Amino acid sequence: MRPRIRALACVLAAGAALAVPGPASAETGRARQDAVLRSYAADTWRSLTAMVDPGTGVPSDGVSGDLATRDRVTSPTNIGGYLWSTVAARDLGLISASDARGRVLRALASVERLARHPGSGQFFNWYDPATLRQVTTWPGNGNAVKQFLSSVDNAWLAGALMTVRNAVPASATAANRILRGMDFAAYYDPKGATNGTGLLRGGFWVAPPDPDCSIKGNYTGGPDVYYTCHVYGAPGETRMASYVGIALGQVPPRHYFGLMRTMGHSGCDYGWQETKPEGTTQRFMGLDVFQGTYGYRGIRLVPTWGGSMFEALMPDLLVPESAWAPRSWGRNHHAFVDAQVDHGLNEARYGYWGFSPSNDPAGGYREYGVDGIGIQQEGYTSDQERTQTDPGYEGCRPAASPPTSFGDGVVTPHASFLALPYARHTAMTNLAKLKSRLGAYGPGGFYDAVAVRSGTVSRRYLSLDQSMVMGALGNVLARGTLQRNFGTADVERRLRPLLGQEAWNVVVPPGKRRR
Repeated sequence: MRPRIRALACVLAAGAALAVPGPASAETGRARQDAVLRSYAADTWRSLTAMVDPGTGVPSDGVSGDLATRDRVTSPTNIGGYLWSTVAARDLGLISASDARGRVLRALASVERLARHPGSGQFFNWYDPATLRQVTTWPGNGNAVKQFLSSVDNAWLAGALMTVRNAVPASATAANRILRGMDFAAYYDPKGATNGTGLLRGGFWVAPPDPDCSIKGNYTGGPDVYYTCHVYGAPGETRMASYVGIALGQVPPRHYFGLMRTMGHSGCDYGWQETKPEGTTQRFMGLDVFQGTYGYRGIRLVPTWGGSMFEALMPDLLVPESAWAPRSWGRNHHAFVDAQVDHGLNEARYGYWGFSPSNDPAGGYREYGVDGIGIQQEGYTSDQERTQTDPGYEGCRPAASPPTSFGDGVVTPHASFLALPYARHTAMTNLAKLKSRLGAYGPGGFYDAVAVRSGTVSRRYLSLDQSMVMGALGNVLARGTLQRNFGTADVERRLRPLLGQEAWNVVVPPGKRRR
C-alpha cells in the first residue's frame, strides 16, 4: 500500500472508531481522536489558503466547494481569522515557521494599505481582497454598499493582532502600529447602559444611512458620524469588542458590568424576551447587576441573543474565559453546549446538533440557533421552517403549545468544533456522522452547513467559519496556542480580575452532561 493511501486508511479507521468506542485504552483513544482532528485541520487549512489572494496575501469572504472560485470581498473579521488560523496551522505542524511568518507579514502589509476612518482608525466593513480598495458596490448585483464600521468586526481584527504580535515576534512592530491607530472609544456610549455605565454601539456610518435608524454624534470628538440605534447590551460574541476595548485601555473596565446577563425580570417591561429569568441583583464595581439565568429543559444558563453557538463560544477562541471566569463563563460554556446537544438529539430529534449562523443550504446566508436559549422571543431557529418555541413569561405572556415536530434542521460543523473543549467525545461523534452519513465533507474539510433531514449540503467554505474551526483545533491540539498568545500578562492583568468576580447560577442535571 502506498504511504499516502496507508495514512488515509488509518485516518478513516480512526474516524470509524469514534462512532463506536472500542476496548482501546483512554490514551490510545485520545491519540486516535487527535489523528482525526489533525486530518480535519489539514483539510480546513487547505480551504483557507484557497481563499487567499496571491497578490495581496489577504483572504476572501469564502470559496466554492471545489476551492476554485474565491469571493470578491473581504472584511476585518476575515483577515483576523486568517491571521490566527496561520498561527494554528504553524503550531499544528501544517506549515513551517518561516511560511507562517511570511504569510502574517504579507497580510499585515496589506492591512496597512487599507483605507480607515480618519478619526477612529477603525476599518470599514468590506474591501476587495485583490485591489484592497473599499467595496462601494456589491459584486454580482451592483447594489450600493454603505460605508459602515463595525465594533465587533474591528474587535476580531484587533484580537488577532494582539495574538500574532506574540505568536509571530517578527510581526510585532507592524501589528502594534496598526493597533495603536484603532480607537474603540469611538463606539463607546457612556450613557448606554441602564445601571449607570456605558455600552458599545454596533458601529457607525460616515454618512446618513437612510432609511436605517441612526444617531448623529461623535463620542470622541471630531466630525459627526451616524451610530447604530442599538447598543450591544447582551453578552453574545459582541463581548469581544468589550474585551479588546478594556484590554487596550480605551473603554472603562466597569463597562463589562453594563452588559445584561439576561434582560430584567420585574414587571412586564422585559416581557418581550424569550422567558422570565430567575436570579438576584448583586453589586460589582459599584454597579447593580442582575445575575439572571434562563431555564431550558432542566438546564439553567445565561442565554445569548439568538441561542447560537458562535455567540456563546467564539470569544473563547482568544480569551481564556473558562480559566479566567471559571464560576461564570466556565460553567456557562458547558451548559450551552449541553443545551444545544439536548435540542438537536432530544427536543427536535434531528439525530445531529450544532446550530449557528451559516450558509443556508437552500441558498444565501441565515442565522440558526436554539430558540429556547436565546433572549429574543422570535429568535434564531434550528430548522428551515423556523419552528419556534414559546415558554411564556410568567404574569405577562402565556406559554404557547410546544411544537409537535421540527422540520429540516440545519447543522453547521463549526459549532461542533467550538464545542470540543467542553464535550469532546460528543462533538467528534457528531462530526463523524456528518461526514460519513450526510456527505458534508469535501476537499477543504467540512462544508459550511447541511440540512439534516433533506440531506441538502451547502457546498461552500466561509472564511469566518473555517477560521473558527482552525482556531478551535489550534487550542485543543496545541496547548491553547491562541489563548496563550492573546492572554499575555498585560492583557490578563486588565481582564482576568474583572471576569473572575461573578458566580452564575448555572445548573446542568447529571443526565444532561455531555463529555
